[in-house]
Amino acid sequence: MYVAVKGGERAIDNAHAFLAEERRGDPAVAELGVAQIREQLRLAVNRVMAEGSLYDPDLAALAIKQARGDLIEAIFLIRAYRTTLPRLGASRPLETAAMAVVRRVSATFKDAPGGQILGPTFDYTHRLLDFRLAADGDLPVAPIGLVPPMGAAAAAVPHITGFLNRDGLIETDTPGDDSPPDLTREPIKLPGTRPLRLQALTRGDEGFILSMAYSTQRGYGRTHAFVGELRIGTVEVEMDIPELGFSVCIGEVEVTECETVNQFKGSKTEPPQFTRGYGLTFGQTERKAIAMSLVDRALRWKELGEDDTGAPAQDEEFVLMHADNVQATGFLEHIKLPHYVDFQSELELIRNLRAEAMAARAEAAE
Repeated sequence: MYVAVKGGERAIDNAHAFLAEERRGDPAVAELGVAQIREQLRLAVNRVMAEGSLYDPDLAALAIKQARGDLIEAIFLIRAYRTTLPRLGASRPLETAAMAVVRRVSATFKDAPGGQILGPTFDYTHRLLDFRLAADGDLPVAPIGLVPPMGAAAAAVPHITGFLNRDGLIETDTPGDDSPPDLTREPIKLPGTRPLRLQALTRGDEGFILSMAYSTQRGYGRTHAFVGELRIGTVEVEMDIPELGFSVCIGEVEVTECETVNQFKGSKTEPPQFTRGYGLTFGQTERKAIAMSLVDRALRWKELGEDDTGAPAQDEEFVLMHADNVQATGFLEHIKLPHYVDFQSELELIRNLRAEAMAARAEAAE
């Protein structure tokens, strides 16, 4: 039984011991291993990697175990660890057209070149509890060949939005000449460029980004989007080696990419055409990628010459400064730390104000 103690350091040590005991749970139940979390709670691992800005499934699984399943705490642990790692260099932009696709769907073209690939998804499940999981029963196994092996050469799968661009019906999305700022090393500076906003949205809390995206669908932002393409798969990470004079593959990462196609009636500076929203995240995190692409499009109102409707998702400062769950958690939870001096001053102020008010009432009554 945990015994409350007095004293600062001793109390904290005992709190840590109690936390470790609670984390372990009933010793009669087998301990959950990092490998089990990595393989069987993969979507949670993916979220921690995406919002922690570090692609390492093992470390993300360890953080989830250490945090007792609190994903925001796990994200905090991963970000803290990330700051200790040396920066050896920068990779080249990912070639997502060369992705080894396990899931690829489009809401704009039924017979999309390359085909629709449903992949592993909850979209067509009945949302009924499967009690076979509680009974450790045998479950269906996917046929061999549905999942491409890691390291397998992938045939190029062109982006569906490229077919709209053949007729000039969608804006040309050209990369900028300048290197994008690194949000993991530099604070946000507003107004921000689109690369900066995309970084912030990728690291942002999934729930917050989802609510912002939902608000645009309900009319707060005047964007009506179609999923041009949603794809999930592995892509090679390449890095330029100056001594060799060319780039080499240093590994593979699993990513989710979403491009939305949005109605656009034109403005003073742009002709009528479809515009793009974009989202890219680590792992299979399609809800986040779709939401990210909607918010990305909403934040582009100024560069497209649209009117500011006052929608929350159009307010760059509001979105970017409130999307980070680690920063929000720190500011929120700091109020449970000792504020004795501050509160005593507030208490004294209230007492003085009450005394003055009571004296004024007594004087008026006379």
